[in-house]
Amino acid sequence: MIFFLMHNHTSGVNPENWVDLYADSLYRFAILRINDKNLAQDLVQDTFLSALKSLNKFKQKSTVQTWLITILKHKIVDHYRKSFTDDENDTFSTSSNGDLNDYLENGMWNTEKAPRKWHKTADDIFEEKEFLETLHQCLSLLPEQSRKVFSLREIDGMKSIEICKELNISTSNLWVLLHRARNGLRKCIEKTWMAP
Repeated sequence: MIFFLMHNHTSGVNPENWVDLYADSLYRFAILRINDKNLAQDLVQDTFLSALKSLNKFKQKSTVQTWLITILKHKIVDHYRKSFTDDENDTFSTSSNGDLNDYLENGMWNTEKAPRKWHKTADDIFEEKEFLETLHQCLSLLPEQSRKVFSLREIDGMKSIEICKELNISTSNLWVLLHRARNGLRKCIEKTWMAP
């Protein structure tokens, strides 16, 4: 059946080349969001299979790569939704007060805990391979729920209301998870990438 689909393709779209052309970029996309190499590979394979099955629905209004990434995003969100259990959603009951020490009573930063200044622009930083490796490493160290929410919000640009709906969490829960993820990433990056 897959052979038939591969040879009965839409004009200008050749699934026979997809693995060679897109597998690496899809895998990089998945591994940045899923901290599991095997799962990332499985999601990429599922993406190719889903794309083959729905090839006749591809209207070519975007590039094949953009279309495949959109399918992969849906696979990742489905994975997040399935793995987000009610027990994991209860972030308030398992809350630690560690982050509270970063702030003074008036809500301002404790000067000893305040973020350090970065002496480069965001564009310059994102072009550095070393920074991207550090970011990936630091993301992998975040608790799973915080990493998922951060990836959906900050990397994929999903709206907060959509994330809450997809993962069945409250907006306050979302903001707690995002706050923890941002603080954790900041501290990890300062420690590993900005270390003197």
